[in-house]
Amino acid sequence: MSEASNTARIATLERQLQTQRRLLGGALVVGVIALLAGFASSTRDVIRTRGIVIVDDRGRERILIGAPIPAAANRVRTSPARVERAWASRFPDPQQYMRWYAGYRHSMHGMLVLDENGYDRLAIGDSTPDPNIGKRIGAGPGIEINDAQGFERTGYGMLTVAGKDRVVLGLDGEDGEEAVVLSVHDGGTAGLSVRAKNGRSIFLGASPADLGLGLKDSISGLLLRRGDTAVHRLSTEDVVKPE
Repeated sequence: MSEASNTARIATLERQLQTQRRLLGGALVVGVIALLAGFASSTRDVIRTRGIVIVDDRGRERILIGAPIPAAANRVRTSPARVERAWASRFPDPQQYMRWYAGYRHSMHGMLVLDENGYDRLAIGDSTPDPNIGKRIGAGPGIEINDAQGFERTGYGMLTVAGKDRVVLGLDGEDGEEAVVLSVHDGGTAGLSVRAKNGRSIFLGASPADLGLGLKDSISGLLLRRGDTAVHRLSTEDVVKPE
């Protein structure tokens, strides 16, 4: 092969190599741009998932988010053996308590916060779990806060009972009974109730007869009660304005 032929062939190979380098460089640039565009678009996308479990530094489930919330091995409420040890023994008939407990609602749509021992501490969502001492009289969205033993101490939410809504803010005593309740019922009671351990209670507000307070007559004012018996009532009609 002549020297001129070798020179022409080398020139051709160099041109091909340069073309391949340009193509490779272009492909690399396009790939980088596409990758960056993918990262940028992912920050704008909606994350769709059924549930999220957040654990602490020891691997214990601490926050459950979902529709419904995911199961958690560390949660006391869903472990019958732990429920029996923690709560059933506090009641006169532990076995009867466990039979009642079998029908309680533990799930929810929203967020549940557990403490390091697995007790429910904060629930925010739709149809929050039943208290561990009984079923709610109705379902609805709300916020519930429990003490360190998993007993509900305060909550705010809306309940639907017999087709009517009730908006309620409740503060419970150490025995689990409602101590202070601010409530508004559709077409019914609206007021503040304060209950003492001795069975006495105070109601300030308005209530139709035979609704909520068990009254034979409606009231708009102040009512003092001992158990189910009214011991004193002061209605707005009884108030005399000073001259």
